[in-house]
Amino acid sequence: MSKHLSLRSGNPVLSKSTFSSAVNVTGTMTIEGTVNKTAICLFLLVGTGYLTFDVMNSILLVSCAIGGFIVALITIFKKEWSAITVPIYAVLEGGLLGGISFIYNSMYEGIVSNAVFLTIGILLTLLMAYRSGLIKPTENFKLGIVAATGGIAIVYLINFIIGFFGSGMGIMNIENASLMSVGFSLVVVVIAALNLVLDFDFIEEGAEKGAPKYMEWYGAFGLLVTLIWLYLEILRLLAKLNSRK
Repeated sequence: MSKHLSLRSGNPVLSKSTFSSAVNVTGTMTIEGTVNKTAICLFLLVGTGYLTFDVMNSILLVSCAIGGFIVALITIFKKEWSAITVPIYAVLEGGLLGGISFIYNSMYEGIVSNAVFLTIGILLTLLMAYRSGLIKPTENFKLGIVAATGGIAIVYLINFIIGFFGSGMGIMNIENASLMSVGFSLVVVVIAALNLVLDFDFIEEGAEKGAPKYMEWYGAFGLLVTLIWLYLEILRLLAKLNSRK
């Protein structure tokens, strides 16, 4: 019996049927290959973010956001195109994050570098904890993280809808430094981080099942989505903490 129990991940791009629907064309997926492709994507993401960090262009931000969303959808429905679409997604998201990071850094200088180091630190810590067996993604663990992620998504959707009426949920405001607001952001950061564990487990099972080679790019895509979410939530949390000073 597989130690992974089920193909479940809180990451919306890594669904239960991801690997079962993949068609093996040439070669099989490996963990090493996925790690290498993740490194390439992160290089593209960080490089583009660095180049656009000092560029405050609303048109660029909107274009990258819409383009990234479209490319993400294409990647989800056409996984065999991942070798092309995932690097493009990384570049577009890098442009978006560069602009967002510039806005945060203009409000609280130094917050971006802190968020980057914290994101990297959490990634490496959880990876070591997963590989050592310290954190075991049991079925109940997976169910809990998936349910929590879904709940957070609903909260964000409600806030998005309310925003159209010129308002918003107080706990989502980065200038709201109340204990409830900070506590909410801290919970979201923890849930986002734990999704990395599910992504590690999901990718490992894909390699064990002999998924096709292009799924290495798709696995990197899944990790990228979680890391971007984690980084943005850390930025939000740090902004709230800085506003308390």
